[in-house]
Amino acid sequence: MPRPNLLLIHTDQQRWDALGANGNDEIHTPNLDRMAAGGVNLDRYFVNAPVCMPSRASYLTGLYPSELRIFGNGVTLPEDVPTLPEFLGARGYETANIGKLHFHPHADRDHTQPHPDYGFDHLEISDEPGCYKDDYRAWVRERAPDQLDEISIGLPPAAETWQDMMGVEDGIEHRDPRFVADAVPFEADADLTHSAFVGRRTSEYVAAHADDSDPFLCVAGFYSPHSPWVVPQRYLDLYDREEITVPDLPAHLRAERAEREIDEDAPPSQQVTFDEDERRAVRHGYYAMVSEVDRWVGEILDALENAGIADETVVVFTSDHGEDLGDHLTYGKGWPGWDSISRVPMLVHWPEGIESPGRTESDLVEAVDLVPTLLDAAGVAVPSDLQGESFLPLLTDERERYEGRDSALTESRNGKILRTDRYRYTVTADGTEQLFDLETDPGEFHDRSDDDEHADALAGLRHRLIQRTTTVDREGERPIDYQY
Repeated sequence: MPRPNLLLIHTDQQRWDALGANGNDEIHTPNLDRMAAGGVNLDRYFVNAPVCMPSRASYLTGLYPSELRIFGNGVTLPEDVPTLPEFLGARGYETANIGKLHFHPHADRDHTQPHPDYGFDHLEISDEPGCYKDDYRAWVRERAPDQLDEISIGLPPAAETWQDMMGVEDGIEHRDPRFVADAVPFEADADLTHSAFVGRRTSEYVAAHADDSDPFLCVAGFYSPHSPWVVPQRYLDLYDREEITVPDLPAHLRAERAEREIDEDAPPSQQVTFDEDERRAVRHGYYAMVSEVDRWVGEILDALENAGIADETVVVFTSDHGEDLGDHLTYGKGWPGWDSISRVPMLVHWPEGIESPGRTESDLVEAVDLVPTLLDAAGVAVPSDLQGESFLPLLTDERERYEGRDSALTESRNGKILRTDRYRYTVTADGTEQLFDLETDPGEFHDRSDDDEHADALAGLRHRLIQRTTTVDREGERPIDYQY
């Protein structure tokens, strides 16, 4: 079998159940569901960090956040850390990134200046939609210069602070505010969104490399469904907002919600109530943004078919972390990494390589396993210092050689998270613990760490976490100066 092309499509902030193939019968994702029906759906796939930059750095290097010493946003991935495109580029692959990469902070730099290549031959970087003078705005300027003032979703607060300090006047019209519960229709033409940029440019890249003798790696980074909820009206119209369901909150969270006071002088992003109408509105915008990504995933899949290379292309769809959607009186991501945050979609489509397509596999898999898997699929030796393990046997006819995991580890500057078949265990640096029994409490609402009936489980999880962190933590190790 010739070496396959590799196409990694990742979104930002897409929780595992924001997908029809994972049992959500309200969300409209026909193309992703088509991908799952023709491939393998790993429905218990966990990221190794609950926020963007450490997660992306981890799953594109095959190293845990603790090895990289990156636990939060704003920390640059060092350029001397080998990445997936470097491993493949050294073996003859053409490599490209289109859209969001987020190895570098985006709020405090000049986006007209070259970005570190991190091993990519081709870079079209745009980490936020329309608010910087980057490749996305250049793409819109080429097609519809008269609509440039309508594409920014708003300047990130950190970027506004940096521009004020540096005296930068970017000349860009920015939408304000950055976050409201209600979705806002995209003001420019629907085919000029950031998702359209990523989808169209990825499709064009695929078509342009269809006849190349060398295989390619293309990483397509969508910003959606990250807030704020700005999306063309056509995708909002796919849903009747009043018909969208939201999970019931337990009594203690309803009581906490009732005691909250709204500061009318606070920014809109802080004036949140978490009532059912607001949570339904948030889901409406979020689902619509997922549906827009789905539309462009469909175009990318069609481009592979039209180019005649779909059979020999490994297509992976995943995300860097999830979104709580108000389920625990929070919006966004982060600690303590509930399933809504740390569990994300993982679809793999590869007609020439997958055995029995249409399967769902429910083994515990970590995002740090992605690089070894793609190298394995490409016939490239997996470097021994990578910390993930290939899940390629789950996709092929060699499942018997897949040892699998008994837990998934997620790391944060707040602490460590261990997810097993039944439990989620968290511990912070000061020793504070939480234990959630997903068998009886799938919403992860009730901490059982002080319950006598869970004492044995708690002790076992402590022991398992010590084992996991002992094998992961290699800080301080230096090469041996071998002599004989």
